[in-house]
Amino acid sequence: MLLSQQEIHQMGMNLVGKHLVENGFEFLAVKSELGHSPQFVCLKNEKELFCFSSYSYFPDNPDKYDETWMLRMKKTLLKKKARLLYAGVGIADSDDMMAKPKKDKSH
Repeated sequence: MLLSQQEIHQMGMNLVGKHLVENGFEFLAVKSELGHSPQFVCLKNEKELFCFSSYSYFPDNPDKYDETWMLRMKKTLLKKKARLLYAGVGIADSDDMMAKPKKDKSH
């Protein structure tokens, strides 16, 4: 059985959240609902950061994002003197990179 969009979203958020913690970010807010952006509002070195994350299946490029949305968000955050981070996460089945990830398997 394939992973649902919400499960893929949660997997990606877990990876990004772990990376943020390992790099000294403090969470102020987390939005885990599918479609909410930014997903993480963090603090590091007394600076507020908004982290938007996106997930895609291999071979799609996880670094692609909605440029119009990103420019609107950037304008908003400049007013708040906050920073915007983007985390692109690529997800694949560990046994067959071209297959979509399945439940109960390594990814």
